[in-house]
Amino acid sequence: MDLSQINYLAVVVAAIISFVIGGVWYSPIMFAKAWMKENGFNEEELKNANMGKIFGSSFILALIISFNLAAFIGPQGDLSFGLFAGFAAGFGWVAMSIGTMYLFERRSFKLFLINAGYQIVTYTIMGGILGVWK
Repeated sequence: MDLSQINYLAVVVAAIISFVIGGVWYSPIMFAKAWMKENGFNEEELKNANMGKIFGSSFILALIISFNLAAFIGPQGDLSFGLFAGFAAGFGWVAMSIGTMYLFERRSFKLFLINAGYQIVTYTIMGGILGVWK
């Protein structure tokens, strides 16, 4: 694939969207309390975390994910294929990989549903953005 065919602005926007989805997904209006409980976190621990490092590194990772997904979708992609490719990557690769790790780590099924669900929704929406925005 010719990397000059990738819409780099769409890659950045898709990465930003992953943060918007995560902000809602892991907020008190959705899964924050259940996620904290399943991880054994408390408010104090989260407040004392190095949020600059966490968010900065996460954004770099989101850019890499978005770029990789854009390359996978390719220049012939459209909304339908982008949504399908995003869902297939999120469900078939990411969620199933998380599931395998969670089995060995003996993490809860509830935590799997929260984290894998976020990935599936995020990849699907990112794929739609990257598929339609040429």
